[in-house]
Amino acid sequence: MPEAPAAALLVESFANTVDVELGTDALDTADGVTAWLTGNGLLPDGHRVGPEDHALCLRLRTGIREELGVHVGDAADAALLAGAEQALRELPVLISVGAAHDGVLTPAPDLPPVRKALAALAIAWSELAVTGEAARLKRCAEHACAWVFWDASKNRSRRWCSMRVCGNRAKARRHAAKQAADRRP
Repeated sequence: MPEAPAAALLVESFANTVDVELGTDALDTADGVTAWLTGNGLLPDGHRVGPEDHALCLRLRTGIREELGVHVGDAADAALLAGAEQALRELPVLISVGAAHDGVLTPAPDLPPVRKALAALAIAWSELAVTGEAARLKRCAEHACAWVFWDASKNRSRRWCSMRVCGNRAKARRHAAKQAADRRP
């Protein structure tokens, strides 16, 4: 089973800051975004997220979650994807060739610290998209869950974050629906 690369772990963690099942959102406030970015080593201590950057962060996360939730036969919400696309346009990155850089893509040097942190998330997403690994990052097909997970299956066919919980719920519902349909005259 392929292990998730660092970029996938970061995007997965970012997407899972909202917990549909519990109804919680770690990024529901600017302070929450500050704490998450700082806690993940993206934002140096002492910097605060303002209202505009908070909104930008939420647009980016919402679009990524929407893209990760597209299952075979489903269509993504175009407005949510457009919001993320707009957010990405506000987070410019540069291509670098020097060995002094951690990677080929770097946040634009003139970005303020919070935007650099958000640009690092954009870079992580782009690494997954370019390598095709974004297809292994998925949102659970169980709508009451919607947890983002790394699909380590060989054929990339996993649909649920947990077969024991979410997969079992879906199968039980299908079975109950089939039983009800069979009982109808």
